Order: sequence, then C-alpha cells, then structure tokens
Amino acid sequence: MNLTELFLLFIIYAFLGWIVEMIYNYFEQKKLVNRGFLIGPYCPIYGVGGLIVTFFLTKYQDSIFVTFGMSIILFALLEYFTSYLMEKLFKARWWDYSDKKFNINGRICLETLIPFGILGCVAIYVVNPLIFSLFTLTNDIVLRIFAIIIFIIFVIDFSISLKIINSFKDTAVKFLKKDNTEEITKKVKEVLISKSIWTKRLIDSFPKVKAVIGNINIEFIKTKFELKNTKKELKQTKRELKKYKKEMRK
Repeated sequence: MNLTELFLLFIIYAFLGWIVEMIYNYFEQKKLVNRGFLIGPYCPIYGVGGLIVTFFLTKYQDSIFVTFGMSIILFALLEYFTSYLMEKLFKARWWDYSDKKFNINGRICLETLIPFGILGCVAIYVVNPLIFSLFTLTNDIVLRIFAIIIFIIFVIDFSISLKIINSFKDTAVKFLKKDNTEEITKKVKEVLISKSIWTKRLIDSFPKVKAVIGNINIEFIKTKFELKNTKKELKQTKRELKKYKKEMRK
C-alpha cells in the first residue's frame, strides 16, 4: 500500500468506528450523539486500530482464533495507552470503565474487548477485502485527489478540536479547587459554551468526562463533599433533637 491508500484506510476505519460508537450510544443513552475526539464524523482511535490490525494480523488470517485473540490484545493496548496519553495531555479522562467488572484502572474492560476481537475479525475477513478491491478499481489520480481533500479537512478539524480540548483542560483546572463536582461541571460547561459554538459538540459527545489532575479524580472530591454534607446534616439533626427534648421537659 502507498501513502494515499494508508491514509484513506485510516479515514475509512475512523468513520466506521464513529458509526459503531453512534449505534452503541444510541442504545445506551436513547439518543443520537456525535461521538469522537474530533468535530467531524470519525474516531481516530478506530482508524489507528484498523491500521494496526491490517499490518499485524493479515499474516494470521488463516486462523480466525488467532485473529480474534490477537485483536483483543492489540485493541487492549491501544485503548489503554490512548486513555493514558489523553489524560496526561489534556488533564481529562474520556472514558472510564471503573464501574464495570474485570477492568484495569478504568481504562479497559473485558466487556468492550470481546466486541473489539469480533471487530478485528470483521476487519480482516470482510472490510479489508472490500476496501482493497475498491482501491484497485479506482483510478490512482482520483484516489490521490480525494485523499488530499479529506486530509485538508481533517487537519482543519484537528486544529479546531485541539483548541477546544485545550480550553476544556484550562477550564477544568481553573474550577478543580471547588468542593462540589456538580458545580465544577456546571462552570466548565458555561465557560466552554461561551468560548465556542463547537463546544456543545464536545460536551454532548462526552457527558461523563472527568477532569483529572495527577491521579486525583474529581469523583473523590464529590464523595468527600457529600460525606461532609451528611455529617453536617447529622449534627443539625442532633441539635434539633436536643432542643426538642428540652422543650418536652419544660
């Protein structure tokens, strides 16, 4: 494959991954959500995953069991390190599987890896043959022109999205010192919406995004805050009970 075909393969898988995310989240949230790190209809992690599967698993396609197992391993590594890298770069965690069984640091879990193994097999045995046939039937000049147009759009999209994400990082850090997570989330959304019309896209795509500094998760702050409120309410109840007993004695 030449550079043009590699890029188009990346874009095709990124687009297909976006569709998969749309369908999954429709059943989970009961509404269509434009998922993805970027504004456009593509999820780069799926594009990278498609390239990795193509490069490393094509030679194992004689065995569907090896393809399935290797797909799980490759996607697990990709998802884990993508989550880790994005958290370090943007001070935010884009997905969290902490509430699911058999997870590792909330970054990957068995529930998602099994479907990824299936998707790896679909890529090797169904999608790749179709894409390569399409490349063969299409004129090289047409492919190159199409790739250039898509690349320009992708670069512009990436630049805008990166600016939005950096705004999110700055906003999250600014309000992280507050005790109430709900208040933090509210302020983050207010600031982001006021900064850019594209930000609603980001918020809708990642409603459960968690701002993080170092290894401290905002959820911990929320729990601590709620516990503090509970103690206050308990003390207030005790005071009222004492007052009531005194009145009864009188």
